Amino acid sequence: MEFARYWRYHGLGGLDLMRAQFVRHRFARHSHETYAIGTLEAGQEEIRFADGVQYASADEVVMIEPGVVHTGEPHTTDGWAYRVLYPSVEQVREVADEIGVPGGTPSFERRVVADPRLSQRVAAAHRAAESGGSLAADTELHMLLTLVLAAYGTRRPQRQAHTVGRRSVAQVRDLLHATMPDPPSLAQLATVAGVSPYVLLRSFRRTYGMPPHAYVTQLRVAKARELLRQGMPPSQAAVTAGFCDQSHLSRHFRRLVGVPPRAYQRGVQ
Repeated sequence: MEFARYWRYHGLGGLDLMRAQFVRHRFARHSHETYAIGTLEAGQEEIRFADGVQYASADEVVMIEPGVVHTGEPHTTDGWAYRVLYPSVEQVREVADEIGVPGGTPSFERRVVADPRLSQRVAAAHRAAESGGSLAADTELHMLLTLVLAAYGTRRPQRQAHTVGRRSVAQVRDLLHATMPDPPSLAQLATVAGVSPYVLLRSFRRTYGMPPHAYVTQLRVAKARELLRQGMPPSQAAVTAGFCDQSHLSRHFRRLVGVPPRAYQRGVQ
């Protein structure tokens, strides 16, 4: 049996959380604007990154940085059950500054760690936020980020984009942001970059982990999430974000977020 609950905790400036059990569901390639810190309560998850595949089991902790493209799917027929928190870059950076983790953007030495005690703290913070008690939840969440960064945190300089032709793929990415929900064609993007479509596809995928069209789908889902949080009906949010209709949004939304648009909207309002 599959289920998923997604909601927003409004303490600490706002934090999204999800609790789910998946048996057949497979996440499409995606990344988060936030960090993702979670723990498995049962089963095994297979997570594909650009640099390889990792597996997470019960009582292990998964830590994924913003912008890291990955998938998620069951590693066994039993699927996996987990709790995950999505702290913002600002929230994590503030804690890193407090405990003196040196350098630039907070990062993690490893993505999957076998640390039962930390796993218990992830679950405790998650349950506290789920119960709605703000003081206890604020405390547990802040302590969790402190423990995660103290044990596994580091800082690394931002990755530089590959340069192609006259302009970098970062400029092509910026153009996709500026023109969403109706971006230019691949040929037009290649002209802007001053290279062939093939070279642009290869360079963009190498830098951002997915081709431009998949990147735009992720941008559209992110826009739909923003509109849903504001109370816009899913049918209207779909069209505004650039999807053909609500069913088109729903299909991509669940592949990337894990829950349908209406369930997401109920949880974050």
